[in-house]
Amino acid sequence: MRSAAEENYLKETYALQLEHNQVTTSMLADRIGHAAPTVTGMLKKLASRKLVSYEPYQGVTLTKSGRAAALEVIRHHRLLETYLTRALGIPWDRVHEEAEKLEHVLSEYLEGYIDEYLGHPASDPHGSPIPSPDLLIKEPDRLHLSDLVVGSSAQVVEVSDREPGLLARLGEIHLGVKTKLDVLEVEPIDGLITIRVAGQKHVIGRTTASKIIVRKLKGGE
Repeated sequence: MRSAAEENYLKETYALQLEHNQVTTSMLADRIGHAAPTVTGMLKKLASRKLVSYEPYQGVTLTKSGRAAALEVIRHHRLLETYLTRALGIPWDRVHEEAEKLEHVLSEYLEGYIDEYLGHPASDPHGSPIPSPDLLIKEPDRLHLSDLVVGSSAQVVEVSDREPGLLARLGEIHLGVKTKLDVLEVEPIDGLITIRVAGQKHVIGRTTASKIIVRKLKGGE
């Protein structure tokens, strides 16, 4: 039986592995909000249970068992986000916090009913892929809006669910999953990006753009 804290560490390690070649103790400390000694203690505990491979100053990686455990809680989280949005109408900027509370107590029995009720969704309200029941997952290419150059056209694939304020703002300008956009201008110094969405121009910062995953569109799409 894993604790909620252990599951959170596994989940965050998985997320960081998608973004970085090496996951360090300091990265986990920043992501989870714990002091470095606390993180080290947890990693040693997870390593003793064969859920991570950890060596001081060498970073941490999930073992096969650890990855499966991480994907299990991620599946719970994303199914819950989808259910809360579709069935209860909770806005996409509020579901992350609620799913965080429920993901650790969701039984496999109830998970199956939710999945069937939703029609076995492939992704959550933020575009993040939902692992299959056998814990397979297909992650999108990590092309961010901040990577695009002037003249590019793209479609939003996924948006980070960690910042409610960001999601609320994107909702206000109708920039959501599957939204198409054009990059009109990129400021060389401050990195401000001017985009066109549904005929309207909007300026967003590079930090915000780095949290939006897109796919480039070819001519005619």
